[in-house]
Amino acid sequence: MTNLIISTIAAAWIVVMALISVQNASLVSLRFVFWRSIDLPWGLVLAGAVALGLIIGGCVPLLRNKPATVDRK
Repeated sequence: MTNLIISTIAAAWIVVMALISVQNASLVSLRFVFWRSIDLPWGLVLAGAVALGLIIGGCVPLLRNKPATVDRK
């Protein structure tokens, strides 16, 4: 049941992101220190940021140190 709820929330989030991405077609350019990107649609930048956040969020649990378990008999 938990997997169904999580999948439903994820699917709803993807639908919302798709709608926002399609509706925002204005061009923006990203600036970081001296670097400037090409002009990209705002929706594409938003979708890329969400995808990057999901990837990083999925990798964080893998990087955590797992506590040593004590084998009790």
